Amino acid sequence: MPVDPEIKAVLDFIASRGYPPMHEGTPEDARKAYRAMTVDTVSSPHPVGSVSSLSVAGLPARVYRPEGAGELPTLVYLHGGGFVIGDLDTHDQLCRRLCAGADVVVLSVDYRLAPEHPFPAAVDDALAAVDWAAAHLGELGGSSVLAVGGDSAGGNLAAVVAQARRDVVSSQVLIYPAVDAFGEYSSRVENAEGYFLEAATMEWFFGHYAGTAEVAADDVRHSPLLGDLSGVAPAVVVTAEFDPLRDEGEAYADALSESGVPVSRTRYDGMIHGFVDMVAYSPAAAAAVDDLVARTRALLHG
Repeated sequence: MPVDPEIKAVLDFIASRGYPPMHEGTPEDARKAYRAMTVDTVSSPHPVGSVSSLSVAGLPARVYRPEGAGELPTLVYLHGGGFVIGDLDTHDQLCRRLCAGADVVVLSVDYRLAPEHPFPAAVDDALAAVDWAAAHLGELGGSSVLAVGGDSAGGNLAAVVAQARRDVVSSQVLIYPAVDAFGEYSSRVENAEGYFLEAATMEWFFGHYAGTAEVAADDVRHSPLLGDLSGVAPAVVVTAEFDPLRDEGEAYADALSESGVPVSRTRYDGMIHGFVDMVAYSPAAAAAVDDLVARTRALLHG
């Protein structure tokens, strides 16, 4: 099917403004632009029971709690943004929707970004955050269920953590995850330009993330598709039709299934990378996020 009409209008508007592509600017320019798209457009926050700030393993974080009392699952959420952009604010609305709709306590963690802190700083932070959450479940959701989730780069980190902490993480929620840094996929060619996340921008992101150090192509800390998936937590894996990362996300879902891991998977037709940030513009994106939240609820409460 074609790109969702409302999302196409957003893409056309961005193109008409004549801004240079993200990969031609600086990380600081990209961070400001991303916040303008995600934070500055919010008129009223999605309601939850409460939101509080705290420090988790030395990292800024937020805890989102739904209405009501009782023991609940805890979801450690790691935001997307190519390991270069994104923060607690850019993903505030998604965390709120996951909290309220899936009836979970969401711990959103602001891990260190590249190029100031290149690979594997983000991985180290994600592992430290999950270790902290595992030691504080009684103060968070209260139940024994500890899930990890994220979108794009955050989905990459969530997948890495689910492998490294398979004895601790009981569920994983992967939203159009980047899982194979050096892989070759048709979707990277078909959706290389014109759909918000572009191939050149992906290379720009990973260049900043890798930094100047030599990065081994088979390191599962950046390419979890290459890792041992046996015994990892059951997963929700979602992809978008017009996303360069579509095929590797679906390859990861396939690999999980082949390793005997239960997977709830779907591809949202007409959607692009970043659709979870476009709920305000597109009813179809809002419906996809509602479905994602329902899948998350089923997994974490199942």
